[in-house]
This record gives sequence, structure tokens and C-alpha cells, in this order.
Amino acid sequence: MKPYIIKRILSAIPLLLIISFVCFVFINLIPSDPAEVALRVRQVPIITEEAIAEVRAELGLDKPYLVRYFTWVLDCLRGNFGISYVNPTRTVAGELLRCMPATLQLAGASLIMVIVLSLPIGFLCAVYKDGWFDRIMRGIVFMTTAMPAYWVGLLMMWLISIKLDLLPTSGNGTIKHLILPAFTVSLSYISTYIRLIRNNMLENMKQDYVLYANVRGLPQKSILVKHILKNSMHTCIVAIGMSIPQLISGTIVVENVFAWPGLGTLCISSIFNRDYPVIQTYVLLISVLFVVFNLLFDILQTVSDPRMRKEGN
Repeated sequence: MKPYIIKRILSAIPLLLIISFVCFVFINLIPSDPAEVALRVRQVPIITEEAIAEVRAELGLDKPYLVRYFTWVLDCLRGNFGISYVNPTRTVAGELLRCMPATLQLAGASLIMVIVLSLPIGFLCAVYKDGWFDRIMRGIVFMTTAMPAYWVGLLMMWLISIKLDLLPTSGNGTIKHLILPAFTVSLSYISTYIRLIRNNMLENMKQDYVLYANVRGLPQKSILVKHILKNSMHTCIVAIGMSIPQLISGTIVVENVFAWPGLGTLCISSIFNRDYPVIQTYVLLISVLFVVFNLLFDILQTVSDPRMRKEGN
């Protein structure tokens, strides 16, 4: 088991390096000169070649390409992600730390909604297969999976906030501000996990151990919860782990719809302002989160599942 964990960790290191290089390359492929963009953002009245050359030297853009890349990677490992073009007095790390709590709050609330709603609904859909509850929920799942998040957010805002006047339309600070954006982010994931839990439970109901449990006379509730549901959740571990960075990255549209002051709002404003260091760091952060959570939950699934633990050994 230990060699498998070490092997997975070591395999993640070159993947992170490749991701950082791709991120650096794509940002630098943008045709605009970052030095000129920085001068325009700083509202310099007259942009001369000398001013551009000075800013290029200040930002380290006059160095060779690979030297700039390795310098940037080493700075990132030390927590130095550069200076924001929009506000040179602020660091990129400071901007991310300022917006990170709001995004984590939104993603955390969305994850709780996903678990609380999808688990019992998926369980009941499997138990009452092809019943009226299962048919209704499958229809709702089919519709909500096809709905884009921004459209759902606008629809919820119009219905619940404007027509019914139950919740605020935008901003943050209270639980009421959190409910609509969190539900909007979690809706598509709820639909996905309802379908996943239902299908896994129906597949496990066909296994021999369920027949043996019925023959032994175990209570039906115990068979459903302690055996079928428990075994069905093993395959959901990695999916839930991957949902965490997806929830964080998926808030980018919803945050702008509900004016939620998180990383998504910061990223969109940075794109409009061509604040390249912030965009580059945001893309790198989300990519690293995907790799790290995939690694952690892959190891967790291997540890918790005896069959995979045997293969790992």
C-alpha cells in the first residue's frame, strides 16, 4: 500500500510541472504586450518606448523565455505570484487571499447541499425504482442537468427574489445572501449524484451478497443502508473529491450573477482589465486543486476499498 501511495505522489509532480508550463505559455501567447497593458491600467497619459522598456525590465519581461518561466515557478513555490497590474500596491497573493474566504464559503455551502439532497433522493429513487417518485425525480434530473448555471441563477433571482421577495438578489454577509448562489452552483451536481447513487445501488442490488443477506433474514432496512448503500458509496468517493475543485472553479459565473465577492468575480474583472498575473495565478490554482484533490481521494478510495487495496499492494 505504501509503495502505491508514494508512486501516486511522485507521478503528480511532473503533472504539476506540465500544468504550470502550459499555464505560463498560454498567458504569454496573448498578443497584447503586458508592459503596455500595465501602463494603460496605471493610466499613464503618454506611453513611450522608453516607458515600455522600463516596465518590461521591472516585470522581468526582458529576460529569456525559459528563464522567466523557471523564475516564475520558483517564485510561486515561495508564495510570490507577482504584482497586480490594476493596483501595483497589492500583490496577487493578497488579492487571492482577500477573495478566497467568500468563494470557499459558497463552495462549502454548495457541497453541503449536494450531499444533503442527493444522498436521500438517490437512495429513495433506487428503493422505489420506476415508482412515481423515481419517475418525477428522473424528469427533474434530466431538466436540471441541461440548464446552464447562469440561466438558473437569473431564473431563481427573478422568481424568489423579485416576484416572491423571499431572499436578496445579490451581495453577501448573511445566510440569506448565501442560499440562492449556493443552490445555483450545486443544482447540476445534485442531479449528477442522484443519478450516480441510484445507478450504483441498483447495480449492487443484483449482487450475490444481497441475496445471502435476505436468506439470512436480515432486516430490509439494514440490508439497504448497511450493505447496499455503503458499497455504493465507494465509487462516489473520487467523484465527490473531484467535485470540490469543480465547485470552487464553477462559482466563477454564479459569483458574477449574484455579485458575490469571490475568486470568480476577481477573475472576470482581471480578464476585462487584462490583469495577467491574477489570471495566470487563478488558472494555476484551480489546476493544482484538481490534481491534489484527485490524488487525495484516489488514495482514500484505495485505502477504504479492500479490493483496490489488494491491487495496490
